[in-house]
Amino acid sequence: MTNTPMSDAGPPPADIRCAETWLRRHGLSDGPPTPLLATRLAVRRRVRLLGSVLLAVLFVAASLAQVAALPGASGGSGSSRIVPVMALSASIVALLLTQVLLDAWVRRVDRRAGAALPRRVTHPVQLGWAALLGRPHAVMAGATFACAFALGVSALLVTEGTARHAAVVLLVAVIGVALGAVLQLREMLARPVVAEDEVSLTADVVMRIEDARESSAPAVLWALPVVLLSGFAPGWWSAASAGFLVAGVLALVAVHVRAPSYAATARRAVGLR
Repeated sequence: MTNTPMSDAGPPPADIRCAETWLRRHGLSDGPPTPLLATRLAVRRRVRLLGSVLLAVLFVAASLAQVAALPGASGGSGSSRIVPVMALSASIVALLLTQVLLDAWVRRVDRRAGAALPRRVTHPVQLGWAALLGRPHAVMAGATFACAFALGVSALLVTEGTARHAAVVLLVAVIGVALGAVLQLREMLARPVVAEDEVSLTADVVMRIEDARESSAPAVLWALPVVLLSGFAPGWWSAASAGFLVAGVLALVAVHVRAPSYAATARRAVGLR
Protein backbone atom coordinates (compact mmCIF):
# COMPACT_ATOMS: atom_id res chain seq x y z
CA MET A 1 0.00 0.00 0.00
CA THR A 2 1.39 3.39 -0.95
CA ASN A 3 2.30 5.40 2.12
CA THR A 4 0.05 8.38 1.43
CA PRO A 5 -0.06 10.79 4.38
CA MET A 6 -3.43 11.83 5.72
CA SER A 7 -2.05 14.98 7.30
CA ASP A 8 1.27 16.56 8.23
CA ALA A 9 1.14 15.13 11.75
CA GLY A 10 -0.22 11.75 10.76
CA PRO A 11 -2.14 9.36 13.00
CA PRO A 12 -0.92 8.67 16.56
CA PRO A 13 1.64 5.84 17.02
CA ALA A 14 -1.00 3.80 18.89
CA ASP A 15 -3.24 3.84 15.80
CA ILE A 16 -0.31 2.73 13.64
CA ARG A 17 0.39 -0.19 16.00
CA CYS A 18 -3.27 -1.20 15.97
CA ALA A 19 -3.22 -1.10 12.17
CA GLU A 20 -0.13 -3.35 12.13
CA THR A 21 -1.94 -5.85 14.37
CA TRP A 22 -5.02 -5.71 12.13
CA LEU A 23 -2.94 -6.39 9.01
CA ARG A 24 -1.20 -9.37 10.65
CA ARG A 25 -4.51 -10.80 11.86
CA HIS A 26 -5.89 -10.79 8.32
CA GLY A 27 -2.71 -11.96 6.61
CA LEU A 28 -2.16 -8.64 4.81
CA SER A 29 1.16 -7.66 6.38
CA ASP A 30 3.13 -7.45 3.12
CA GLY A 31 4.14 -3.91 4.03
CA PRO A 32 3.82 -1.33 6.81
CA PRO A 33 0.41 0.18 7.50
CA THR A 34 -0.31 3.48 5.81
CA PRO A 35 -1.58 6.54 7.70
CA LEU A 36 -4.74 6.24 5.60
CA LEU A 37 -5.43 2.72 6.83
CA ALA A 38 -4.57 3.61 10.44
CA THR A 39 -7.00 6.54 10.36
CA ARG A 40 -9.83 4.47 8.88
CA LEU A 41 -9.36 1.64 11.37
CA ALA A 42 -9.15 4.09 14.30
CA VAL A 43 -12.56 5.61 13.60
CA ARG A 44 -14.07 2.14 13.27
CA ARG A 45 -12.68 1.10 16.66
CA ARG A 46 -14.15 4.18 18.27
CA VAL A 47 -17.51 3.65 16.62
CA ARG A 48 -17.61 0.02 17.77
CA LEU A 49 -16.83 1.11 21.32
CA LEU A 50 -19.62 3.67 21.23
CA GLY A 51 -21.89 1.06 19.63
CA SER A 52 -21.27 -1.19 22.65
CA VAL A 53 -22.33 1.68 24.88
CA LEU A 54 -25.54 2.05 22.85
CA LEU A 55 -26.29 -1.65 23.34
CA ALA A 56 -25.73 -1.28 27.08
CA VAL A 57 -28.17 1.63 27.08
CA LEU A 58 -30.69 -0.58 25.25
CA PHE A 59 -30.42 -3.25 27.95
CA VAL A 60 -30.85 -0.65 30.70
CA ALA A 61 -33.85 0.96 28.98
CA ALA A 62 -35.50 -2.43 28.41
CA SER A 63 -34.87 -3.48 32.01
CA LEU A 64 -36.38 -0.23 33.30
CA ALA A 65 -39.42 -0.75 31.08
CA GLN A 66 -39.75 -4.25 32.48
CA VAL A 67 -39.70 -2.98 36.08
CA ALA A 68 -43.09 -1.43 35.41
CA ALA A 69 -44.56 -4.94 35.39
CA LEU A 70 -43.38 -5.78 38.89
CA PRO A 71 -46.09 -5.92 41.58
CA GLY A 72 -46.39 -2.63 43.38
CA ALA A 73 -44.53 -0.66 40.69
CA SER A 74 -46.05 2.57 39.48
CA GLY A 75 -46.59 0.97 36.09
CA GLY A 76 -48.18 -2.14 37.55
CA SER A 77 -51.70 -1.54 36.26
CA GLY A 78 -52.56 -2.72 32.78
CA SER A 79 -53.35 0.71 31.31
CA SER A 80 -50.22 2.41 32.63
CA ARG A 81 -47.92 -0.30 31.28
CA ILE A 82 -48.24 1.37 27.90
CA VAL A 83 -46.16 4.32 29.15
CA PRO A 84 -42.88 2.41 29.79
CA VAL A 85 -43.25 0.55 26.48
CA MET A 86 -43.68 3.86 24.68
CA ALA A 87 -40.67 5.25 26.54
CA LEU A 88 -38.64 2.21 25.48
CA SER A 89 -39.73 2.71 21.88
CA ALA A 90 -38.68 6.36 22.01
CA SER A 91 -35.32 5.33 23.50
CA ILE A 92 -34.77 2.85 20.68
CA VAL A 93 -35.52 5.54 18.09
CA ALA A 94 -32.96 7.81 19.78
CA LEU A 95 -30.40 4.99 19.81
CA LEU A 96 -31.00 4.30 16.10
CA LEU A 97 -30.53 7.99 15.27
CA THR A 98 -27.30 7.99 17.26
CA GLN A 99 -26.12 4.92 15.34
CA VAL A 100 -26.90 6.71 12.07
CA LEU A 101 -24.72 9.63 13.20
CA LEU A 102 -21.88 7.27 14.10
CA ASP A 103 -22.11 5.61 10.69
CA ALA A 104 -22.07 9.04 9.06
CA TRP A 105 -18.87 9.80 10.99
CA VAL A 106 -17.19 6.72 9.48
CA ARG A 107 -18.43 7.71 6.01
CA ARG A 108 -17.00 11.23 6.37
CA VAL A 109 -13.60 9.88 7.42
CA ASP A 110 -13.59 7.48 4.47
CA ARG A 111 -14.49 10.25 2.04
CA ARG A 112 -11.73 12.47 3.40
CA ALA A 113 -9.32 9.57 3.06
CA GLY A 114 -10.42 9.01 -0.53
CA ALA A 115 -9.97 12.68 -1.36
CA ALA A 116 -6.37 12.51 -0.10
CA LEU A 117 -5.44 9.67 -2.46
CA PRO A 118 -3.38 10.68 -5.50
CA ARG A 119 -5.34 8.14 -7.56
CA ARG A 120 -8.30 5.80 -7.09
CA VAL A 121 -9.00 2.32 -8.45
CA THR A 122 -10.71 2.53 -11.82
CA HIS A 123 -13.34 -0.18 -11.19
CA PRO A 124 -14.07 -0.31 -7.47
CA VAL A 125 -15.57 -3.52 -6.12
CA GLN A 126 -19.23 -3.09 -5.15
CA LEU A 127 -20.28 -5.93 -2.86
CA GLY A 128 -23.86 -6.97 -2.19
CA TRP A 129 -25.22 -8.08 1.17
CA ALA A 130 -24.57 -11.76 0.40
CA ALA A 131 -20.88 -11.11 -0.23
CA LEU A 132 -20.51 -8.89 2.83
CA LEU A 133 -22.23 -11.21 5.28
CA GLY A 134 -21.61 -14.50 3.53
CA ARG A 135 -24.61 -16.78 3.11
CA PRO A 136 -23.92 -18.86 6.26
CA HIS A 137 -23.65 -15.69 8.38
CA ALA A 138 -26.75 -14.24 6.72
CA VAL A 139 -28.77 -17.41 7.37
CA MET A 140 -27.60 -17.56 10.98
CA ALA A 141 -28.43 -13.87 11.55
CA GLY A 142 -31.90 -14.29 10.04
CA ALA A 143 -32.58 -17.45 12.05
CA THR A 144 -31.40 -15.75 15.25
CA PHE A 145 -33.76 -12.81 14.78
CA ALA A 146 -36.63 -15.16 13.91
CA CYS A 147 -36.05 -17.38 16.96
CA ALA A 148 -35.72 -14.43 19.36
CA PHE A 149 -38.93 -12.94 17.99
CA ALA A 150 -40.70 -16.32 18.22
CA LEU A 151 -39.67 -16.68 21.86
CA GLY A 152 -41.21 -13.30 22.63
CA VAL A 153 -44.42 -14.09 20.74
CA SER A 154 -44.76 -17.46 22.47
CA ALA A 155 -44.43 -15.85 25.89
CA LEU A 156 -46.91 -13.16 24.87
CA LEU A 157 -49.55 -15.65 23.72
CA VAL A 158 -49.50 -18.14 26.57
CA THR A 159 -48.86 -15.91 29.57
CA GLU A 160 -50.56 -12.94 31.19
CA GLY A 161 -49.90 -10.06 33.53
CA THR A 162 -46.25 -9.49 34.39
CA ALA A 163 -44.91 -12.10 31.95
CA ARG A 164 -46.96 -10.67 29.08
CA HIS A 165 -45.61 -7.19 29.73
CA ALA A 166 -42.05 -8.56 29.81
CA ALA A 167 -42.72 -10.33 26.49
CA VAL A 168 -43.88 -7.04 24.92
CA VAL A 169 -40.68 -5.36 26.15
CA LEU A 170 -38.63 -8.19 24.64
CA LEU A 171 -40.38 -7.91 21.27
CA VAL A 172 -39.84 -4.14 21.12
CA ALA A 173 -36.15 -4.60 21.95
CA VAL A 174 -35.71 -7.36 19.33
CA ILE A 175 -37.37 -5.21 16.66
CA GLY A 176 -35.05 -2.34 17.61
CA VAL A 177 -31.96 -4.54 17.25
CA ALA A 178 -33.21 -5.81 13.87
CA LEU A 179 -33.80 -2.28 12.59
CA GLY A 180 -30.33 -1.26 13.74
CA ALA A 181 -28.72 -4.17 11.89
CA VAL A 182 -30.64 -3.38 8.69
CA LEU A 183 -29.68 0.31 8.84
CA GLN A 184 -26.03 -0.55 9.40
CA LEU A 185 -25.94 -3.04 6.54
CA ARG A 186 -27.56 -0.47 4.25
CA GLU A 187 -24.93 2.07 5.30
CA MET A 188 -22.08 -0.34 4.62
CA LEU A 189 -23.37 -1.09 1.14
CA ALA A 190 -23.39 2.65 0.39
CA ARG A 191 -19.94 3.49 1.78
CA PRO A 192 -17.39 4.70 -0.78
CA VAL A 193 -14.53 2.42 -1.80
CA VAL A 194 -11.22 3.97 -0.72
CA ALA A 195 -8.35 2.27 -2.55
CA GLU A 196 -5.58 3.07 -4.97
CA ASP A 197 -4.24 -0.40 -5.82
CA GLU A 198 -5.09 -4.08 -5.39
CA VAL A 199 -3.60 -4.34 -1.89
CA SER A 200 -5.49 -1.33 -0.51
CA LEU A 201 -8.63 -2.53 -2.29
CA THR A 202 -8.34 -5.89 -0.53
CA ALA A 203 -7.96 -4.11 2.83
CA ASP A 204 -11.02 -1.98 2.02
CA VAL A 205 -13.13 -5.05 1.28
CA VAL A 206 -11.91 -6.77 4.47
CA MET A 207 -13.04 -3.73 6.47
CA ARG A 208 -16.48 -3.86 4.86
CA ILE A 209 -16.89 -7.57 5.60
CA GLU A 210 -15.66 -7.12 9.16
CA ASP A 211 -18.06 -4.21 9.78
CA ALA A 212 -21.03 -6.09 8.31
CA ARG A 213 -20.46 -9.26 10.32
CA GLU A 214 -19.83 -7.33 13.54
CA SER A 215 -23.15 -5.52 13.09
CA SER A 216 -25.04 -8.81 12.68
CA ALA A 217 -23.41 -10.61 15.64
CA PRO A 218 -26.10 -12.60 17.49
CA ALA A 219 -24.88 -12.21 21.08
CA VAL A 220 -27.34 -9.40 21.89
CA LEU A 221 -30.31 -11.44 20.73
CA TRP A 222 -29.12 -14.43 22.74
CA ALA A 223 -28.93 -12.29 25.88
CA LEU A 224 -32.18 -10.30 25.59
CA PRO A 225 -34.60 -13.20 26.28
CA VAL A 226 -32.57 -14.36 29.26
CA VAL A 227 -32.29 -10.88 30.75
CA LEU A 228 -35.88 -9.79 30.17
CA LEU A 229 -37.97 -12.92 30.71
CA SER A 230 -36.08 -15.17 33.10
CA GLY A 231 -38.14 -15.53 36.26
CA PHE A 232 -41.27 -14.17 34.57
CA ALA A 233 -42.13 -16.83 31.97
CA PRO A 234 -43.02 -20.50 32.57
CA GLY A 235 -40.35 -23.17 33.01
CA TRP A 236 -40.78 -24.52 29.49
CA TRP A 237 -39.92 -21.09 28.15
CA SER A 238 -36.70 -20.95 30.17
CA ALA A 239 -35.73 -24.35 28.71
CA ALA A 240 -36.48 -23.11 25.18
CA SER A 241 -34.43 -19.96 25.82
CA ALA A 242 -31.47 -22.03 27.04
CA GLY A 243 -31.79 -24.30 23.99
CA PHE A 244 -31.82 -21.22 21.74
CA LEU A 245 -28.61 -19.97 23.35
CA VAL A 246 -26.79 -23.31 23.11
CA ALA A 247 -27.90 -23.94 19.52
CA GLY A 248 -26.86 -20.41 18.56
CA VAL A 249 -23.38 -20.79 20.01
CA LEU A 250 -22.88 -24.14 18.25
CA ALA A 251 -24.10 -22.67 14.96
CA LEU A 252 -21.78 -19.69 15.31
CA VAL A 253 -18.79 -21.95 15.98
CA ALA A 254 -19.67 -24.10 12.96
CA VAL A 255 -20.00 -21.05 10.71
CA HIS A 256 -16.66 -19.63 11.85
CA VAL A 257 -14.90 -22.97 11.38
CA ARG A 258 -16.27 -23.62 7.90
CA ALA A 259 -16.39 -20.08 6.50
CA PRO A 260 -13.33 -18.70 4.68
CA SER A 261 -11.39 -15.93 6.34
CA TYR A 262 -12.23 -12.29 5.72
CA ALA A 263 -9.04 -11.87 3.70
CA ALA A 264 -9.78 -14.93 1.54
CA THR A 265 -13.30 -13.66 0.85
CA ALA A 266 -11.94 -10.20 0.02
CA ARG A 267 -9.27 -11.55 -2.34
CA ARG A 268 -11.87 -13.64 -4.14
CA ALA A 269 -14.09 -10.55 -4.54
CA VAL A 270 -11.19 -8.46 -5.83
CA GLY A 271 -10.14 -11.23 -8.20
CA LEU A 272 -13.57 -11.15 -9.87
CA ARG A 273 -12.69 -7.80 -11.34
